[in-house]
Amino acid sequence: MTDNILRNRILKELAKISEQGTLRKLCVPSGIDFSSNDYLCLAKDERLKKALINGVKKEGIGSTASRLLRGQRNCFSRVEKQFANWKGTEGALYFSTGYQANIGLMQTFLGENDVVFSDELNHASLIDGIRLSKAKKVIFSHCGTESLEDLINSTRTNGQKFLVTESLFSMDGDVAPLERYAQICRNTNTNLIIDEAHAVGLYGKRGSGLIEEFGIDDDVFLSVNTAGKALGVSGAFVAGDNLTIDYLVNKCRSFIFSTAPLPAIADALITAIAIIESESDRRNLLKKICRNFNNLLSENGFDAPDTATEIIPIVIGDSDEAVRVAKKMQDHGFDVRAIRPPTVAEGTSRLRISLNVNLTEEILKEFIGKLREEI
Repeated sequence: MTDNILRNRILKELAKISEQGTLRKLCVPSGIDFSSNDYLCLAKDERLKKALINGVKKEGIGSTASRLLRGQRNCFSRVEKQFANWKGTEGALYFSTGYQANIGLMQTFLGENDVVFSDELNHASLIDGIRLSKAKKVIFSHCGTESLEDLINSTRTNGQKFLVTESLFSMDGDVAPLERYAQICRNTNTNLIIDEAHAVGLYGKRGSGLIEEFGIDDDVFLSVNTAGKALGVSGAFVAGDNLTIDYLVNKCRSFIFSTAPLPAIADALITAIAIIESESDRRNLLKKICRNFNNLLSENGFDAPDTATEIIPIVIGDSDEAVRVAKKMQDHGFDVRAIRPPTVAEGTSRLRISLNVNLTEEILKEFIGKLREEI
């Protein structure tokens, strides 16, 4: 039982969060999906369901241990090889979650004598991993390139230098200048780490991500690729050369000391990757929907992003007002959520619009019409 002193502290903190308009509650999804990361609508695909069921029949439910004990299965090796081939790297390592992958990667490769240059809007998992690494942290302006090369050159260290960025940012939907970052890293002998969470499965000729689309494969030290978004399943792959993957297996605490994922998930992922790689029409449809939505925003007086991606922020500012508008949109039958601090900066609370291939032009028009009524 919680003692009174601790209980009062908890109550006080919750009251403070409530007063700030940032109290969160778990909410079961309902209405038309404008908030999930299931961009290609694979999460309920019958082929993935069948693969998962067959995997359970073959392997059972639990993995029983960490992968270095008794949790390893042939299906993990198969999907890691398949993902590496798709991503264009020598190897890949599968983690239970993207958070686990980012935390572990940063702790493993960033030492206390190293310096890491991190975009100011990087995801919390990247930020937390950098904090745990004990490396010196230098924050640079969001998607900034001006003076970045000079900043890296002028920062002294006895260790290694790393540049860490998302490729497509989860709250703003904008794309990092990856080609320029690759050039800067070449010029400064800096190791480039890219989180492809919201890009893998969607961009590039084969759908493997923005690293492929920009053609900078040889310039990337490691990439993190979430499997619970466009891939429709769960977990994440860290992709790189065989040497770094072997090092992770031996040194990454979040991998070594975690029970292995449900083995059947690997079978579902094998199917998901094959679908994405072979069905380019699905990816092209999403790109068309993104362009159409951007055009509709402009036609209706909203600020449309410069680049049409599947994530569109409608910045409202005030947290309470963002919650009010989100609730009204939910009442209209559209599942869109308010994003508030600390996920985004103070004064930038927003609706995070997330597009998927099931959204018709009629639905998009109706959504924007209702949004105009509420803002």
